[in-house]
Amino acid sequence: MKTALKKFLSKRAIAIVLAVLLVLTGVNTYLILEGTRQANITNVVNYDYVLSQNGGGYQLKNMLTGYVSDQPASASSAINAAMAEGKSVYLNAGTYQLTDDVYVANKLNAKIVSDGATIEGNGHKIVIVGDNYTTSQYASISGLTIINGTIRVENSFATTITNTQFINASVGIEFANTNTWSEYNKVENCQFINDSVGIAFRTPVNGTLGGNATGSYSSSIIERCSFNIQDNQIGINVERLAELSDSQIQDVRFWMGQVGSGNQTGLRDDGSMYQTLLLGVVFESFANQPNDMYAIALDKNCDPAPILDGGVSFLGNWTAMVHNPYAIWISGVGSVFQRTDVSVPLGTNGQFGGNVSIDCKPLKIFSFKPQITVSGSFSHNETVTVRIRILYIDNSVSNPVTRTFTSAGSAWLSDDEMMQLYSSQSIIWAILVDAKVNAASSDASVSVSGYGTAG
Repeated sequence: MKTALKKFLSKRAIAIVLAVLLVLTGVNTYLILEGTRQANITNVVNYDYVLSQNGGGYQLKNMLTGYVSDQPASASSAINAAMAEGKSVYLNAGTYQLTDDVYVANKLNAKIVSDGATIEGNGHKIVIVGDNYTTSQYASISGLTIINGTIRVENSFATTITNTQFINASVGIEFANTNTWSEYNKVENCQFINDSVGIAFRTPVNGTLGGNATGSYSSSIIERCSFNIQDNQIGINVERLAELSDSQIQDVRFWMGQVGSGNQTGLRDDGSMYQTLLLGVVFESFANQPNDMYAIALDKNCDPAPILDGGVSFLGNWTAMVHNPYAIWISGVGSVFQRTDVSVPLGTNGQFGGNVSIDCKPLKIFSFKPQITVSGSFSHNETVTVRIRILYIDNSVSNPVTRTFTSAGSAWLSDDEMMQLYSSQSIIWAILVDAKVNAASSDASVSVSGYGTAG
């Protein structure tokens, strides 16, 4: 009897153990499949770490080892830990509080990505930084809503920021150089809502340990972005000595005057926007009585202004579409320019003096109508000859048109003479003017003036 009871209990115990093992196996299989499903949904397998909100705290998962660590303090410490050990982190949907700045230092191909996470910045920054541009390259930030926070890009090459909202920030994105430069940046499909400054290109400042900071943020692109601007706010700010050159601002819209109607600026340029194009940019004012409301403001250090290319629109009421108190030349498709009393060296003994080049760099000249003026006294049989030619973009030079003077006077080139200068098909880069006198010396002087269009 005792032996039978022992056998019965032994079989029952084995059955219970097997049942427990089956349950655990099922749970484990479910967790594996669910984890795989979630990974497939978010593609988190492509990232070193995944950060999730967990009640009042956060959980950080190492995607290589599977280890999950609790991060009760703040999202700042969690993201800093992830980016110190790896170079990419995915933020699952949730709200993440920053209590300190986040640093991504000296990383190649660093990524902070989400598909709907909200970061409460509390005035803090996510900083992409390199000792110089060679140590911090190709960083990517995407898919976030950042409230009262800033992304700072410092001494970094080819940073991309996409599909992100910046709300109620002192500065949404700031590019800064403390050593070398930060070029080839791209900001795309971003919204800037009620930010004191949407995007800032900072004045270069050498770091505390020295450095060779330049102002270059060249070859950058701002594309398909929108700026909702309120009073005392600026959409894009190019600071003194900052160089946003050879760049494009394309398919961007500035909404102004919806809230307030004073001291609002879409684009402020106090640095250099050499050969930077505005394409398909719309400045739209909703103000009935605008007060210091400008689509573009050119400050005293601006050299040069950006090029207003095709599709730039100014809608609504403005204090001025372009605020230009320092009379900086505004260039664009079909922009008008003039040159006044450009002195031309006078060669002697029948030999032409040095060329004077009239150009509109970096623009090409569409048309130019020159006026030649010869001043001073002439001796007997003295003749001054002025020669005008066109330098084309392929470095070829047109046939000359010459005018001779035996006394002081001025003359405009005729349409027939201008036609002699034009080739059948090319692009004008500069007008070349030189002059000579048939005497060994002369009291005469030559200058050229004119007007034209460029783009």
